[in-house]
Parts: sequence; C-alpha cells; structure tokens
Amino acid sequence: MTTLIDPAPAFVDVEEAKQRLAEHGYLSDDRLATTVFLQTRLDKPVLLEGPAGVGKTQLALSLARATGRRLLRLQCYEGQDETKALYEWDYGKQLLYTQILREKIGAIVEDAADLNESIERIAKQDSVFFSERFLAARPLLEAIDSEEPVVLLIDEVDRADEALEAVLLELLSEFQISIPEIGTISAKHLPYVVLTSNNTRDLSAALKRRCLHLFLDYPDAARELEIIRSKDTGLSEALAGRLVEIVRDLRTLDLRKAPSISETIDWARTLAVLGVEELTSDVLSSTLNVVVKYERDLKKALDAIPKMVDPNAVVPDSLHGHGHGHGHGHGHGDDSAHRDANDDVDGKAARAAKDRPGRHDRGYYGADNKLGPSREVSAGQGSRSFSARKRPV
Repeated sequence: MTTLIDPAPAFVDVEEAKQRLAEHGYLSDDRLATTVFLQTRLDKPVLLEGPAGVGKTQLALSLARATGRRLLRLQCYEGQDETKALYEWDYGKQLLYTQILREKIGAIVEDAADLNESIERIAKQDSVFFSERFLAARPLLEAIDSEEPVVLLIDEVDRADEALEAVLLELLSEFQISIPEIGTISAKHLPYVVLTSNNTRDLSAALKRRCLHLFLDYPDAARELEIIRSKDTGLSEALAGRLVEIVRDLRTLDLRKAPSISETIDWARTLAVLGVEELTSDVLSSTLNVVVKYERDLKKALDAIPKMVDPNAVVPDSLHGHGHGHGHGHGHGDDSAHRDANDDVDGKAARAAKDRPGRHDRGYYGADNKLGPSREVSAGQGSRSFSARKRPV
C-alpha cells in the first residue's frame, strides 16, 4: 500500500485556470475553465464528450503543460484488452531469470521425495516471479504508480469495448489498481484524468457517475476567430473572419465528418501561404481538401461553396470530379439553404442531429460491416481471472 502525497493546488481560482491554459495555447470559456478548476480541487476525472476536432484531446495536453505534469496517454481502440491498458507480466524476463537461476531451482528440489513435493516447493516461489520486478506497467498502472504527478489522457474511450470500461472503474473512483498476485497499488500522487469521447456510442452510467462531465461543441464565431488569431496563421483579420463563416456553413451540411477547429487553422495557414487576398469560390474549392476528407463530403461541399461565397459564382467542372454543373437541383437556392427551418445560424441543431450515440456502424473505423452490430459483452467479461496462479500470502 502506497502513501498519498498531497501536492499544492494547481490553480488558485477559475480565472487563473483560464489564464494559464491560454498561456499554453488553449483558449477556454468560463464553463470549461470552471470544470478544469473543479477537477483539480475535487480530485475527480473529467469526461469530455463532443464531435471530433473541438479540442478535447488538446485540453489534456495544455493542462499538462500548464501544471508542469508529465502526460501519459492511453489511446483506445476496438478490441483493446486490459493488458495494453493496465499491465502485463514480462514473460520473457521471467523465462530469462528462470534460465539464470536454473541451478538454484535444481537445489530447491534436489532432495524432494517425489514429483508432488517438487511441485509444491516450486509453487512456493511463485511470489518471486510474480512481483513488481517482472511487472510491465501500461499507461493506467504507470499513472497510479508514478513517483511524480501526471496527467492521464484516456482518449476516445467510446471506441473501446465495454469490458475496458469495467476495468477503468476502480481507477476512476479510488485511484488504485488491484493486482491479484501483488495486492492493491494506490496512487502516490492523484493524477489529473481526462477522458474523451466522440459520442459514437453510449458510455456506461457507472463510468459517467465517477466523472465531472462536459459536452464540448464547436465554439461560436467570435471564439473560433480568436483561436485562429492566437495561432498566428498569417491570414488577415478580415479573411480569417470570412473563413470562419464559410467553415461554420460547411458544418451545417450533412457531412460524414465536419471540419474541426484544427482543420480551420490549417486552412487559414494554407490560404496565407498561397498569398490569397480574396476568398473566391475557385480558391476555396481548390483548397477544400484541407478541411473535407471524404469524397462524398467533398462533392457536397463543392456544390455548396459557390452559394456560400457568391450566388452567381460557379466552380469549374475539373474541381468536381463528376462532370456536371450546379444548376441541377441540389437545393442551394439562397444563402440560408444550408440552415434549418428554425434559422439555425450556429448549426447546433444540425450537428446535434448527427451527434447521437451509436450513429456509426462497424464500418465507420474500417471494421467489416458484414460482421453485423457490435457484439454484446457479458457481465463477467470485464473481470480478470488468475485462477491458474497461486496468490501470494
């Protein structure tokens, strides 16, 4: 059992949290800064949900820099098991030590009366080979057992199976990990834990109950412009403001992946490098692949761009790739055609309709659709079995 060392508070108040995050490249609003401040005072993990590209992962990176803590990252994926997240035994090292100590092991069983007695004598040495000396720590155990305070990022937890969620519960509630062969290891320094989810499936109530929760959406136009300005893209203020409007209009389209904030920054830098002085439909269309990454989305965006810039503008057929013009009933009759009937200027309603848990099939991340829906995970699947090994006394 380890002894907890209580470090000094990371932030004096919400305003300091907001300021120090900004100093390290993250512009937060009051709500987000308040959540981060509470995390450091209440010793609670933070679960950030929202569409891809709104700054969830970046918050953890900036929090680590702002607090001077080392960042540990667990990138989740489908089929991930606990040995890649918690720990695993270094069997190669165990085998090497067994070979080195072969003579010593022989001496232990040398005068044994029979095979059963030999096995019993060797079994008593289990605790030697299943000790911390042979334990290979993965991000979760490393965060708990670290000699220095850390920020633990559990990224895209919604991509992992439900079984991994069960493994996380002890860490998120007690900041400890139980290892059957060794015992319980508790944190020497409480880590700041940040979990992110793109909301592709519902997370368990047990996991959410252990966390402070915050849904991050795309920022409003003024804040997104402020973010672009802070990145020193080289694009003029006027063009950056116009670009933000274009990107926000693109997000209201029915795209498989809406442009993220980081992609907006990349687009601004691209236009600055090209020396663009005016955002014409030709310029935007020829660089649209910077923010639109799927062919189907690209066709939709190419059709929409002219009406976003100028109702009378057209895009050359060579940029479309499908050889037809724009007067074919795509529904871009006026500037408000991309918005819903309630004049959804910020596009929040349109994004909410696309940002529902379970909206993606197994093919979204490249899995085989023929396999059907995600498999069910039994209640006992998340538990760990070490029945074949003798627990040390």
